[in-house]
Amino acid sequence: MTTKKVHVDSEKCQGHNRCYAMAPGMFKVDDEGYATPRGDGALADQKAIDLAQRAVDNCPEKAIFITEE
Repeated sequence: MTTKKVHVDSEKCQGHNRCYAMAPGMFKVDDEGYATPRGDGALADQKAIDLAQRAVDNCPEKAIFITEE
């Protein structure tokens, strides 16, 4: 069984925080506004996958992506 995970490319992230707004609870933001996934980024169900996809679609820097492992 494959597991989908959400990731943030820290070199591309500019701290716009759209991911934080589009996918509440999925990302944490540091003091400078840069996002990282909570936990290991695993997407447990379709609702989480859909939220992660919203974050991917709305990131102006294209810093967020989903992988299958």
